[in-house]
Amino acid sequence: MKTISTQEIKRRGISAVDDDLKKGPVHVIKNNKLKYVIMDEEKYTEMISEMESSYDARLSRALEELEKGKVQEHKSIDDLMNTIESETE
Repeated sequence: MKTISTQEIKRRGISAVDDDLKKGPVHVIKNNKLKYVIMDEEKYTEMISEMESSYDARLSRALEELEKGKVQEHKSIDDLMNTIESETE
């Protein structure tokens, strides 16, 4: 994991991350804590695309289960929690 401080970016400018960015995302440290991540546009676009595909797949599976009647309806949170607890016993 490559890191750089916010002070270093202030001192050198955003180009301070260029070399490290070629190797992957760069984590930015602010007040001694990891605060931000800088990544190149291509990796960001790829990550967003994968997230959207994963969401679409989960939604499709959920709709299939709903259509097949595999979904249980619960009237309240307590009802749901009781079902979960009884399944784990």
